[in-house]
Amino acid sequence: MGYVGADGRELRENLDAAAGVAFELASPVRSFPTYRGQRNNTGLWWSATIGGHVGFESWLERDHLTLLDFDPSVVGMGSQPFWLLWDEAGRRRSHAPDFFVRLADGTGVVVDVRPSPRVRPRDAVVFEATGRACAEVGWEYRLVHEPDPVVMANVRWLAGYRHPRCLRPAVDAAAPAVFAEPTPLMDGAMLLGDPLASLPTVFHLLWCGRLRADLAVPLSELSIVSAVGR
Repeated sequence: MGYVGADGRELRENLDAAAGVAFELASPVRSFPTYRGQRNNTGLWWSATIGGHVGFESWLERDHLTLLDFDPSVVGMGSQPFWLLWDEAGRRRSHAPDFFVRLADGTGVVVDVRPSPRVRPRDAVVFEATGRACAEVGWEYRLVHEPDPVVMANVRWLAGYRHPRCLRPAVDAAAPAVFAEPTPLMDGAMLLGDPLASLPTVFHLLWCGRLRADLAVPLSELSIVSAVGR
């Protein structure tokens, strides 16, 4: 296994030694280049979970970063965290998983993102090898594909309000009482004041999980919203 140490040098360790490394904090082992005629879309996602940027190499990777950022069990994440190295049929093979995620209970999760139609046989071999390596270390391994389009659209919308600047203290303080009973989104926003001023906070609270709504259906002014724990 190869990864970038805290001093910026590339390190090589066996799996057992690397198990305790905080890969969610490690620098990427690969860059995210941009060039004319590029077919994939690279960029940086600002994560509300870590208060910093995480790189992605496709819109699908960005969508899964959004979902990870929305997941309350996730406390850390990093992209291209390490090179997994192994020998196969006399050849040296390598693979850099897309993300390393740390959960609140301390579990490490390695994530690969690939559209389901593009998992070719040789790719499946790589993903299977990665899964075996993760099991040996005690990490969870996830190979993820296209997310549910409705859930993704809703979470992508809420992500636009993920930054703390969207939180108005007065609206935040009043929202639990307004939504103590399940209430249509716009009705609750109007009870909180001018919807133009209150809706950003309502969306932020939905992002943070302090309010909830059914994200399996499209969000609208009629969506039923309730305070969590009520």
